[in-house]
Amino acid sequence: MTDNSKSTRYLAPVLLACAAVAPHAAEQQKQQQPLTIDRLFDAPALGGPTINALKVSPDGTRVTYLQARADDKNRLDLWEFSIQDKHSRLLVDSKLLSPTQVVLSDEELGRRERQRTAALTGIIEYSFAPSGNALLFPLDGTLFYYDLRKPSNEALLKVTPTHTTTTDASVSPRGEYLAYIRDQNIQLYDLANRHTKALTQDGAGAVKNGMAEFIAQEEMDRSTGYWWAPDDQHIAFARVDETLVKVTQRFEISADNVTTFEQRYPAAGETNAQVQLGVVDIHTGATVWMDLGKDRDIYLARVNWLPDGKTLAIQRQSRDQRKLDLLFADISTGKSRAVLSETSGTWIDLHDELTFLKDSPQFIWASSRSGYRHLYLYDYDGHLLHPLTAGSWEVDDFRARAIKAVDEKRRLIYFTATEKNPTERHLYRTSLDTRDPLHVTRITQEAGLHSINMAPDAKFYVDLFASGQQPAQVSVNDAEGIRISYLLENRLDATHPEAPYLSDNAIAEFGTLKAADGQTLHYKVFKPLHFDPTRRYPAIVDVYGGPSVQRVIDNWNGAAFAQILTRTGYVVFQLDNRGSAFRGSAFQAPLHRQMGNVEVIDQIQGARWLASQPFVDPTRVGVWGWSYGGYMALMLMFKAPEVFRTGVAVAPVTDWNLYDTHYTERYLGRPQDNAAGYAASSVLPYAKDLKGKLLVIHGMADDNVLFANSTKLFRKLQDLGKPFDIMVYPGAKHGLSSPQDSKHAYATIKRYFDENLLR
Repeated sequence: MTDNSKSTRYLAPVLLACAAVAPHAAEQQKQQQPLTIDRLFDAPALGGPTINALKVSPDGTRVTYLQARADDKNRLDLWEFSIQDKHSRLLVDSKLLSPTQVVLSDEELGRRERQRTAALTGIIEYSFAPSGNALLFPLDGTLFYYDLRKPSNEALLKVTPTHTTTTDASVSPRGEYLAYIRDQNIQLYDLANRHTKALTQDGAGAVKNGMAEFIAQEEMDRSTGYWWAPDDQHIAFARVDETLVKVTQRFEISADNVTTFEQRYPAAGETNAQVQLGVVDIHTGATVWMDLGKDRDIYLARVNWLPDGKTLAIQRQSRDQRKLDLLFADISTGKSRAVLSETSGTWIDLHDELTFLKDSPQFIWASSRSGYRHLYLYDYDGHLLHPLTAGSWEVDDFRARAIKAVDEKRRLIYFTATEKNPTERHLYRTSLDTRDPLHVTRITQEAGLHSINMAPDAKFYVDLFASGQQPAQVSVNDAEGIRISYLLENRLDATHPEAPYLSDNAIAEFGTLKAADGQTLHYKVFKPLHFDPTRRYPAIVDVYGGPSVQRVIDNWNGAAFAQILTRTGYVVFQLDNRGSAFRGSAFQAPLHRQMGNVEVIDQIQGARWLASQPFVDPTRVGVWGWSYGGYMALMLMFKAPEVFRTGVAVAPVTDWNLYDTHYTERYLGRPQDNAAGYAASSVLPYAKDLKGKLLVIHGMADDNVLFANSTKLFRKLQDLGKPFDIMVYPGAKHGLSSPQDSKHAYATIKRYFDENLLR
C-alpha cells in the first residue's frame, strides 16, 4: 500500500491545487471568488499548467513532458522544450490523434489503477529511444513511434493496429527494435523490416511473460517485467506463474449490474506467484534461466544489466523482507553469485539506487545500514570501497530515483536528499573519491521540493520545483544551479488560475513535537479564513499515518481540500507520526509486528496538542483519512473517543488478513507467525468503543483495499448496535478517480463535518 503523493504512486488522492498565498499575487488579483469543491476538479487546474513525466533526452538536446490540456486537465498531450532555442512546442495532440476515447482492457485498467493514473486520459506514458532521436508512446490501446528527425507530418508510425491491447512498450538500447507486451507475451518489432514476432509463447491464463505481477506493481514499485540488454541481442524477462495463488471471487458492483471477477489475490500468509527470470536471445528465441537460489518463495525485486551485456544484476528479497541479496548472473549459463547482502531485524525497503559506472568496474549502491539511506561505492567483487554520503539524513527524491547523474570524467555524482531539512528536497553533489562522506555540496537553494532530471552528461538539469509559496515551476539550470531559462514559470500573477482565490488561502504553519521515545514529529497546521485568535474553532485532523509515506512537506500540492475546510471555519492539522518515511530506520521501525499502535499514539498526542491551543474548541475535533488514513481514522475514533467527536474513513483497511502479502508481511510478518500482532492491528476489536459520529466511504469495485474490509466493519458495528453512516460508490475503484465520484465524495465529507462539528 502506497500513498499517491510520491511519483507518482500514493493511495490518498492528491488534489493539484492548494496551499499558501503569495502576498504579491494577492495584491494583484482583481476580484475574489468563492472556492468550491467542483472548482478543485474542473479545468483549468488551480495550480496552473500541470506537467508530468519530465525527461531529458539521451542526447541532451530537448526536454519532453506531458502537459494537461487547457480544456481538460486530466487529458495529457506530449510536448518538447528545445535546449538550443529555449522554446516549447506541442509534439502530439492526443485528441487530434485519437478523438474518441476507447474502452481499455481490464489488464490496462488495472495497471493504470496501480500506477495511480486511472483518472488520466490521452498520452499517460512514453519513452525515448536511447539515441534521443525517437519517442514511443501508447494512446488508447495503439502504439506509436515518433521519429524526431522527420517533419511532423511524416514523423508518426503506427506500430500496432488501432485499439489493440499493448502495454509496457520500449525501444531497444541501439534503437533497432521495439518490445511490448500483448496477450501476456513479449512481442518484438523490427523497425527496419516492420515485422513483429513473439519472443515468448506460453503466456496465457495464470502464466505471464515479461509482466510485473500484482505484488510487484502495487507494492514493489516495479511496473515492468522485462529488461533490454545493452547490445540489443537479449531481453531478460520475468515468467510469472500465478497458478498457486488463491483465486478469490471479487464482486464489482456497478449502478446497474454486478460483475464477478476471479482475482488471484495473494493475501497475507498465503501463496505468492512463482517467478522465474529468463534471458531470451531475440534472434533464436533460445532462453536461459537464471539461478535465483533453492528457495522459490522469494521476491524478484529488481533487475539490471551490467555494461558488458553479458551479466545480470538481480535483487532477490526474502519472503520475510529482512534480507536483500544482490546477485550477478552469467546469462550464458544462468549461474549466479551473491555480490552483497543487506539484512535487517525489521524490514528492508526496496530502492532503485543501483548505478554501474561505465569506465571502471564499480557500482553505486544505497543502503540503510547506518540507520539512514546513504550511497556506497563497491567493486564488482562486492568489496566496499568507501561510503559516498553519511549523516542523520536520507538520500531521496520523493518522486523518483535519488541518483540523478554520474560525471565519470570529473568523478562526480549528483543526487537529491533531505540533508537540509526532512520537509524539503534538494540537489547535491559529491566526489566518487570522497574521503569525507559527511561533506556534500548543495546545489539548489530555494526552500521547498526540488525534483530533478539531469542531462546524461551532467551539464544541466531540469528542476521541477514547488513550495508553499510557489506552485509547480519548471526551470533549466546549469550544473552549478544557475538558471538558464524557465520551461514553465507558472507565475502567481493576476492571470493565474489560483488568483481569484489566493487572498483567502491559508498559509501552512510548520512545527515539531516530541514523540514518547524522544524522536521529532513534524506537523503543519492551516488556520481558518479571517482567523481570530480569541475564538475557538472546530479542528480536523487530516491523517495518512502509514509507512513509506511523508505528508508534512514544503509543497504546493495536496492542501486544496484543506483550503475548502479553512474557508468554512476549520483548523486543519497534519502530522507525520513514527512509521512515516524518509526519517531513518529508527523512526520507521516502531511499526514492526504491530500497526495501529505507535502511529495512533503519535496522532493522539498531536490531536491533544491541537485541542490545547487557545484557538481550538477541544469538544469539536474531527479526523479523516483515505486508505491507510482511513484505517487510522477508524483507530483514532475507536481508541480515543474522548478526543475525536467525528470521523470519516475512506477505503479503509479493517483487517490486515485481507490485505496483500508484500505490504502486510513487511511490517507484521505472516499471520501464522504473528497472530497476536494481526489481531491487535485490526480495527475490529476496538469498534466497541465507538462513541462519536462515523462515516465510512468505499468504492464498490475496489481491487486494492477490497470492499470486504468495509463490509466486515459494517457487520461488526451492527452486531455491536453502534450507529454509523455509509456512502458507497458503485463501480468505483480505490481512488474514486472519476471527477463525478471525487466531487461527490469530498462534498459528502465536508457536509458530514459541517453537520457534526460546526454546531
